[in-house]
This record gives sequence, structure tokens and C-alpha cells, in this order.
Amino acid sequence: MGVVSYSQEFTSAVTPSRMFKALVLDSHNIIPKIVPGGIKSVEFIEGDGGVGSIKQTNFGESAHIKYTKHKIDALDVENFYCKYTLIESDIKFDKIDFIVYEVKFTLADGGCLCKMSSDYHVMEGAELKEDDIKQGKDRAMGLFKTVEEYLLENPAVCT
Repeated sequence: MGVVSYSQEFTSAVTPSRMFKALVLDSHNIIPKIVPGGIKSVEFIEGDGGVGSIKQTNFGESAHIKYTKHKIDALDVENFYCKYTLIESDIKFDKIDFIVYEVKFTLADGGCLCKMSSDYHVMEGAELKEDDIKQGKDRAMGLFKTVEEYLLENPAVCT
């Protein structure tokens, strides 16, 4: 089994604390509200959102996937950092055992810089190419921008 790592950075006019709260701490309330067609619900099936908690995301009818489960591995609220692992999905991956994500928000030009990394733990004998994960990266960027727009339009949310 090998590990294929990818990193990406996004900038936002929204502060790190608000982006972190919307995308990590309060995502189970915020995200289904702003993308109801894409994500029906996000719920904790174990824990209360701290380290060790398991969060299930249930996707809308038009999605190619029904659900995912992520386990929170590390959470540093003061430094706007989270590490979590995709542990289950209704889609059987033919090349990936699991994926570990890390996200960190830092102050930048009155807004924030978001650094995300993904470590794809590839099954023995499988080869993972950039095209294999491009769709997931594009979705992450789309969600980030949607949350950013929502927070800019609603300055009292996640304060």
C-alpha cells in the first residue's frame, strides 16, 4: 500500500475563525442549509464533534454517492486546524483503502488562507492518477466557495 498526497490552498475574504466554524465546527448545521440539494444532512453518529467523533454526511438524490463517514482524528480550535479520515462510504473504492484530510486556516490580508492536504492510502498494486481525484478536489473547491459566499452575504453567521 502506498500513499499519494495532494495539497491545495485557497484564499478567502472571510476570517479564519468564521471559515473554520462554518466548515468544521458547525458544518453539520451550516452546509445542509446552504447546499440542500447536494447535502441532505450531516449528523454525528458517534461523539459530539470532538476527537474520535464520527460524522455522517448524507447526500441529495442527484448525487452519485449516498453517504460518507469521517472520523475526527485531531482538532485544534484555537489554531483552526482539523485532521479527519474518510472511513466509510456507500461507494466501494477500487483503488483507495482510506483518505486522511488535514485543513488549517490562517490569517491572511484581513481574510484567511486555507491549506488542505489529502493523503490517499492506495490499495496494494493500484495506481492513483491526478484524474482519479480531480472530481473530489473540484467539489471541495466548490463547497469552499459556496460557504465563503454565504458567510460574506450573512456577516452575523459563525461569529
